[in-house]
Amino acid sequence: MFCFLSSWNAFAQTAQLDSNYVNPHYELRQKEFRTQAISRNAVVFLGNSITARGNWAQLLPGVPVANRGIGGDITHGVLARLDSILAAKPSKIFLLIGINDLSRRFPEAVILQNYERLVRRVKQQSPKTRLYVQSVLPLRDEMLKPDYLKGLNPAVTSLNTQLQTFTKKHKLTYINLHPVFADANGQLKKEYSLDGIHVTDGAYPVWVQYLKEKKYL
Repeated sequence: MFCFLSSWNAFAQTAQLDSNYVNPHYELRQKEFRTQAISRNAVVFLGNSITARGNWAQLLPGVPVANRGIGGDITHGVLARLDSILAAKPSKIFLLIGINDLSRRFPEAVILQNYERLVRRVKQQSPKTRLYVQSVLPLRDEMLKPDYLKGLNPAVTSLNTQLQTFTKKHKLTYINLHPVFADANGQLKKEYSLDGIHVTDGAYPVWVQYLKEKKYL
């Protein structure tokens, strides 16, 4: 782990970080969101494509739910669209973001700094909103096609360790999804893996049931 982190930090010091989050898909989703008002006291699922693919409203009948996932999104993109979410004063936000930051080789310090900014804004703009930080899901290397995604599980584990410490510092709830989605080798379980990074439709009911069992929903 030490060698991995040392090489990671060395890369971060020399690489130009691609923090651009705006693309046609991001803009299209933002346009859609502007026509889909968030109900006051809603439960918001916020993140990237893993969140976007979930049919949360169907899985939580009778609960006001808003899906604010955008495929390919990074922590910078979440920050850029956070105001419109907080203006609705949601009761809960379930956040899952970070894998695309890692795939772009963002150092942990950058990701955690963005989490700090996000938490600060939630507390300032919607202090009654309860923020849940979900662990970044593991990958299944054997099913991954893009080379830039392969071998990222050590970085996922390291980031999740930091996020757990971060949530304790800020007195937030950390949701460890690894017992649900990781196999004995720390890989995304084959039965839940669509392509090595995204989860199958059948994984979402299991996910929601876990949140209910833990009294987060």
